[in-house]
Amino acid sequence: MNQTVLVAIIGGIVGLLLLFLLLRLLWRVAEPNEAMIISGFGAKGNTADTADSLGFKIVTGKGTLVLPGFQVARRLSLDTHAANLQIHCVTKQGLPVTVRAVVIYKVGDDFVSIANAARRFLDQQNTMNLTIHELFSGHLRSIVGGLTIEEMIHNRDALTGEVRQSSAIEMSKLGLVVDSLQIQEIEDESGYILNLGKPYAAAVAASARIAEAQRDQEAAEAEQIAAALKAAALRDSKIKQASYQAEIDQAAAKAQQSGPLAQASARQEVVVQETRAAQLEADLAEQRLQSQVRKPADAKAYETRTHADAERDAQIARAQAEAKETELRATADATRVKTAAIADAEATKARGEASAAATRATGEAEAASAKARGLAEAEAARAKGLAEAESIKARANALAENQEAVIAQQLAEKWPEIVSAGASALGNVDHMVVLNGADGLSDLLAKAMTLGGTGLGLARTLMQSMGTTPAAGNTPDGNTVKNEGGLDLSSFQGPAKS
Repeated sequence: MNQTVLVAIIGGIVGLLLLFLLLRLLWRVAEPNEAMIISGFGAKGNTADTADSLGFKIVTGKGTLVLPGFQVARRLSLDTHAANLQIHCVTKQGLPVTVRAVVIYKVGDDFVSIANAARRFLDQQNTMNLTIHELFSGHLRSIVGGLTIEEMIHNRDALTGEVRQSSAIEMSKLGLVVDSLQIQEIEDESGYILNLGKPYAAAVAASARIAEAQRDQEAAEAEQIAAALKAAALRDSKIKQASYQAEIDQAAAKAQQSGPLAQASARQEVVVQETRAAQLEADLAEQRLQSQVRKPADAKAYETRTHADAERDAQIARAQAEAKETELRATADATRVKTAAIADAEATKARGEASAAATRATGEAEAASAKARGLAEAEAARAKGLAEAESIKARANALAENQEAVIAQQLAEKWPEIVSAGASALGNVDHMVVLNGADGLSDLLAKAMTLGGTGLGLARTLMQSMGTTPAAGNTPDGNTVKNEGGLDLSSFQGPAKS
């Protein structure tokens, strides 16, 4: 049983293989660039319009079953073909020309064109080029015969359009279509085309010559300008070189003189520094003199003057206090005496003494009071004289210790009068010419202001020439003080104390 099934299966497989091989042998497929023409038993047209007229079947782009012995399948190429044309024609002007062109054509894609081409070229496809050549030669000759050479040259598109239009019906009958028609060249054996272009060529040549001449002229002008610019640049270069050389020479001369100039500058700097050093030394000496001599002298004079003024003020205060005390005592005594006299007078009156006694007592009391006042005034005058004597003695002592300070003090007190007297010499001057500008005027005023200083120097010289120390002395009245040299110092009195 199993063997029977296996045999059946194997038989089925073999049958299928045989059927496939059979179909493979009978099945025909049309390529994209071809049309398959099937004729024979059972072959019918593809469309209703051509079903009765066509005795064959057209297959494109697909496959079909072809029965060997009953049907025949042949292939028609749908590829593009090119036909070169070289046609001798005569133009409307009677001039012989040769037209070179190329026609690109193929079998039409529709079934009618394929059927027409199949009937004419199926077994003679290699004769298509010859047929196209003859067809287009005739049409091209007839069209060229009605045109001039100028029209053919200047309007080739019109020529090709007329040729394609005139051959369209015949190409349709042949089942062919024109993809492209190009007029490549038109040859003129008589030289007409060549002569036709000569005026233009001559004009172009003339324009070219004119342009060339203009370019030559412009080039010459440019060369001349360039030469002038070159000469100017050369001149400027030489001028700059000369200027630079002059600067170099000047720099070299300065370099040669730099040594002496540097020495002179160094010497000048040394002199300047020495001058500054001398000025600083002078300033230092002045400051040292100011701090070591003038300041201590002024301080000592001020100290002496201050001590003298204090001692004088103390003595005056003591004298005034004593005078006041004496006056008060005298007043008190007078008041006491007066009070006692009044008391006595009243007592006497009370006891009934005579008016004469009262009058006498009153007179005595007034006399006593007057005497007391006189004594008090005398005591005050004596105290004042003693105070002045003490003040004079103090000034004499101060003069003995520091003559210059006392003289300077007296001159300082009289300084306004001295300066006024010195300036009065300029009061009657109408016009004055001062040399050296502001410095001259400053010197003039300084000289006027130093008149008092001259007096101070004269007094100092006088004191030094005496060579003795003044000794203070008092006269019996306490108003005159003299030294051994006979110098009267009564005028050197200090300022009065108010």
